[in-house]
Amino acid sequence: MDPVLAASLFAVTLFLGMLLLPALNQMIDITTTRTMAAQTHPPTVIFAMLAGLALVSALLAGYGMAGGTTRSWIHMLGVAAIMAVTVYVILDIELSPGTAATAQLLPVDE
Repeated sequence: MDPVLAASLFAVTLFLGMLLLPALNQMIDITTTRTMAAQTHPPTVIFAMLAGLALVSALLAGYGMAGGTTRSWIHMLGVAAIMAVTVYVILDIELSPGTAATAQLLPVDE
């Protein structure tokens, strides 16, 4: 093999390696980052505070309606529905990564 040809092939191989390796390293890093993000969860105290927030919100809504002569069923059902949906969506996003709500939040690189 001609030494000039061998040297040029070595230079092209080295150049392509320098071009390919950083991109490959970034691809591996992003998969590792996504895997670790899916496995990382907030502490249990966050879920306890979420449940406490739901109870305190219901208490304050009930306390606000206590002064009236009649109960407003729309307000009672509204507070219960909003709190239930909020807690459900937060737990759904956090605990089940394959659902439709989570799929809409994750960016897709094309």
